[in-house]
Amino acid sequence: MKPWDLLDKTRTPSGELLALSRRGDEFMIIADGKALMSSRMHASEEALAPLGCDHARALAKPCVLVAGLGMGFTLRATLDLLPRGAVVVVSELLPALVEWNRGPLGPLAGHPLDDPRVVIEVGDVADTLRVCRARFDAVLLDVDNGPRAFTQPNNGRLYTKGGLGSAYAALRPGGMLAVWSAAEDSAFERRMRQAGFAVSTQSVRGRLRKGAPQHTIFLGRAPSA
Repeated sequence: MKPWDLLDKTRTPSGELLALSRRGDEFMIIADGKALMSSRMHASEEALAPLGCDHARALAKPCVLVAGLGMGFTLRATLDLLPRGAVVVVSELLPALVEWNRGPLGPLAGHPLDDPRVVIEVGDVADTLRVCRARFDAVLLDVDNGPRAFTQPNNGRLYTKGGLGSAYAALRPGGMLAVWSAAEDSAFERRMRQAGFAVSTQSVRGRLRKGAPQHTIFLGRAPSA
């Protein structure tokens, strides 16, 4: 078996080491020695877009927030759904992730950052949500393995009562919060309901083949006006 080649590395604000590696045509992002994401497993990330954008895709000029960028698969699936008049805001904490997607990761999802509908905001998505009011028709949240933070302890605040309140306030009437998670989480589902969302969940395979791991997508719809 071919060895992994280290392409680049960076550190998160809290000090975790993130490494981008390649073996053949597979790319992997590793966080402190543990696999965080692989280019061979992205079906559930792509599913986040149609599930979260069922309302936004019917609008002439929707505004959608994608956080975080990952390997670009959710962003690509979102762009493929939305009309020309859409604005897709990408919130990514790490500048290196943006550069990796402009470089070696770009071809994986067809260079989605080159789409003129994309606006990149480098920073903490929690801050973006906190300062926005009724800006988005959909918020697609795929940050740090879901409600159980994996690499960034501060990411846990996204999934608290306060974080969900910010997401609720950032949505326009009828908007959708879609949250990717590596696992089910009944406590998080309850917090979503307490924040005012009408909640449902979808189980999605990480790869489109039998035996692939199951991931969970939490869907929270804000009331219509």
